Amino acid sequence: MMVRPLNIVFMGNPDFSVPSLEQLVSSRHNVAAVVTGSDKRRGRGGKQTASPVKIAANHHSIRVIEEDDMRSESFHLELAALKPDLLVVVAYKLLPPAVLTIPSIGSLNLHASLLPKYRGAAPIHWAIINGEKETGCTVFLLDEGMDTGMILKQEKTTIGLLETTGDLYNRLKITGSELLLKAIDEITDGTHKRLPQDDLQASKAPKITPDDARINFQNKVMEVHNFVRGMSPFPGAWTRHRGRKLKIYRSEPAPGVIQETGSVSLIEGEVCVGCTGGSIVLREVHPEGSKRMSGMDFLNGIGGNTFFTV
Repeated sequence: MMVRPLNIVFMGNPDFSVPSLEQLVSSRHNVAAVVTGSDKRRGRGGKQTASPVKIAANHHSIRVIEEDDMRSESFHLELAALKPDLLVVVAYKLLPPAVLTIPSIGSLNLHASLLPKYRGAAPIHWAIINGEKETGCTVFLLDEGMDTGMILKQEKTTIGLLETTGDLYNRLKITGSELLLKAIDEITDGTHKRLPQDDLQASKAPKITPDDARINFQNKVMEVHNFVRGMSPFPGAWTRHRGRKLKIYRSEPAPGVIQETGSVSLIEGEVCVGCTGGSIVLREVHPEGSKRMSGMDFLNGIGGNTFFTV
């Protein structure tokens, strides 16, 4: 049984990874280094910006290894020299076999779904788009597949009717970080269990692009509502109004409000858009070239009832 603190190399990029790094920093374990991507040009100004994980590591004076090529032999040598017990990966890259063999115990990943459901890059998006009532986080041992390794711990959570990908993302990055530390402590204490995934229950969660986010108002009302909140805040579900792109970030389903698909009307004090079998209520929108606003402000700005391009 292993009782000593573990020597860990942490790998991650976005802000989703930061609470997990913070959990490890405040634990009994040693974070020997952080691996993250090189500084990227971000935002309208194109300024070189460090990843959120790099910023957090620098705050704690942890060694940072910036690496974009997981197959680099010099990177492998640098990792091996750290003699890690564990590689801990949260929202990073698919690791090649040469990296997976470096840690003495293995490599862990925190994934924002109840594996084997929603393997892939966008598990939160797809769970909401598909109208799932619950999801959660999984800590598992990495192997050569895409999110296919042995499960160490899982925790479920319900998905609210109006909850967006952004809302759920912010919840899961906290609960997931706590679950991750529990799994690592169980490995340390020799109390962990391994559960194989059932590949017959697997589903995919591929990366989403802005081109995937166009709304089809001919779909059923709950499908449209789930699509809007699943695409919010990124990349943002969109439609066209008078030739310009309009993003919808928040909506509510109104199954009993029947109107022509794509029509935008004020009904009983609510700005509604017709879908099949009902309408959605516009709560927050972003017209191209303008700022985010309420559905009512949008309707007032365009001067009354109108149509979106279906």
